[in-house]
Formats: sequence, structure tokens, C-alpha cells
Amino acid sequence: MENQFFDVTIIGGGPAGLNAALVLGRARKKVAVIDAGRPRNAVTHAVHGFLTRDGISPSEFRRMAKEEISAYPAVSFVADTVVSITGTNGQFQIETEQGQTFASQKILFAVGMKDQPLGIPGLAEVYGKSAFVCPYCDGWELRDQPLVIITKGAELMHFAPLISGWTNRFTVCTNGPDELTDAQREELQRNHVPLFDSPIRQIDSSDGIVRQVVLEDETIVPCTGIFFKPNLITGSDLPQTIGCEMTDMGAIVVDEFGKTNIPGVYSAGDAATRMHQAIAAASMGALAAAVINNELNIEAWGENR
Repeated sequence: MENQFFDVTIIGGGPAGLNAALVLGRARKKVAVIDAGRPRNAVTHAVHGFLTRDGISPSEFRRMAKEEISAYPAVSFVADTVVSITGTNGQFQIETEQGQTFASQKILFAVGMKDQPLGIPGLAEVYGKSAFVCPYCDGWELRDQPLVIITKGAELMHFAPLISGWTNRFTVCTNGPDELTDAQREELQRNHVPLFDSPIRQIDSSDGIVRQVVLEDETIVPCTGIFFKPNLITGSDLPQTIGCEMTDMGAIVVDEFGKTNIPGVYSAGDAATRMHQAIAAASMGALAAAVINNELNIEAWGENR
């Protein structure tokens, strides 16, 4: 596949990239989907909240998606990692880790986000099994159970009332100074939410199911599940390297159509939004693909004038 030309190169093969590939394939565009096969949601058992696919495993979701897309032969899947992008709109040059090179008119970054090291002893052992980051994705499975919430400050005051829709049996461990005002602490007390600011020594678990959170001051908080705020970075440095504008939170800045500040470069999915849900990512991918297709068609139409 070396030195082949594509209308669109999609970097990332999660829900955003796959749905974009489906739309573009149906629009008869020649597409390469380049993905290394290391999705962030591989740690989880199931994708939730995705109509007709609720509860499907991430790996099965991708398998089924690729099978559907294979009906459109203009879409190619490349198991590789992009390491450099040069050129401009209509004439991008892409190089991969394995030494492959591609020419492409347009680029769609669907690189998602990736976790920074978790930093709490025992958290990696339960992540994706009984410790999660999104109650919309996994709150139902932990409904009415005793939970520990690991976050602090403004994020905590957003998350506490949110999680209360799934369970009122939760304890907050801020793993250090809580970064709250007196009024915010009083609000938690009025809602009978225990609050501990001692650093977390470790999380004890058995076969991936958390049993208790142990704090440095010897406090032990029994629980059967955890929600925590992860430290995330964009799944690839390439968008920033080629000049894409980034938010303070590390997301790629796009307009309502997925366009970045660089002509011919788009982004969709978790890398371009804080709404980290599979169905939202797929929707963004579909919309960006339609806009890219329209741009390609208009450009080709104009060449015939």
C-alpha cells in the first residue's frame, strides 16, 4: 500500500473513525483508516448507551463495524501508527511507523484520548472491571451499590449530584486537599455524603472487584465500585505538531462541522470533545465525513469550470 493516493486518510479506528469510514465509503471516496489497534476502551467489558449495541464488547463492536464497512471496497484498513504528516490541503503526505507512505487530499483525526498513569496503587487492577469514569456508561451496573468517588474541587461538585441518580450510597475520597469552599462542604454534608481528604494508600480488590479503599490516615472505606476522574491526553501528538489549535483541556479545536483551523484537516470523537461516549463519537465521525465528502465534491466540480 506504499505511496498510494487516498481521498481521505482517517487516523484512528474507534467509533468516530469507523463511522466516518462507513459514510465516506458509501460516498465512493477512497479511504485509508490507519489504526494501531490499542483503543482506550479495551479495558472495559462493554459499550453502553449505543442504540442496538448496548452491552457489546469493544472488540466485537469493531469487528462488526469493519465487517459492515468491508461492503465498500474503497475503504482500506491499515494496522500501523502515523508518525508524520507534511504538505497542505489536497496534497498531504503521511508516513507511518512501519515505513509506509500515503498521499491524501484530506485528513480526519479520530485519535481519541489516552490515560496518563493512574497513580493510585491498586486502581489499574480494577479499572474497567469495577472502577469506571462515566456513570452514563457504567452507572446502571453499579446502581444502589456502595461506591467511592475519587475526584475533587469543581469536578466533584458536578459529579456528586450526577452520581446520586444511580446510588445514594457513595463516599468521596479526594486523595489530598479537597479544593472545596466551606459552602461546598456544607452542601455535601446536607446530602449526607461522607468526605475524606487523606491521600489514598491503596485500593484492595479481588479478581478485579474492589473491596475497599485504604487511606494514609488508616481510614478504610468499604465499597463495591469506584468512579474516578482520569488524567487524559490526546491520543496522538500529531494534531498539535502540525499546528492544530488545542483547548486548555487538550482537545482539538473544531467547528460544528469538525473542521480544525488547518484547511483540509478535520477531527471527530473524543479527541475533539469532552462528551466521551461511543455514540457521540460515532455521530461526530458521520457528520465530519459528510462535510469532507461535500468539500471534495465541490472541489472536483470546480476543476471542471
